[in-house]
Amino acid sequence: MINKVKLELAGCTVILLNEISRKELKRLDIAMTYRLAMESSEEKDWLKINKAIIERWSHAALIYIKEAAHSGRCFDSHPKTLRRIKGRKK
Repeated sequence: MINKVKLELAGCTVILLNEISRKELKRLDIAMTYRLAMESSEEKDWLKINKAIIERWSHAALIYIKEAAHSGRCFDSHPKTLRRIKGRKK
């Protein structure tokens, strides 16, 4: 029998805002935490988080982060997958 474990990220808004402010972290790093926050049952201030992403990078970066997080591809380290995320067609 396989037991499923659900992890909860606590303090999602604070964690994401902290990570966004850290210059050494890249958009893909933020996408991973963004995905974990999406899965958390804790209430998040998405408006504040998204605004911080746009202020640091751009609106296009917000779209990139959301797409990588929603698809789960942010956790896939295969280079071809990362190129597909970066080379997204509109």
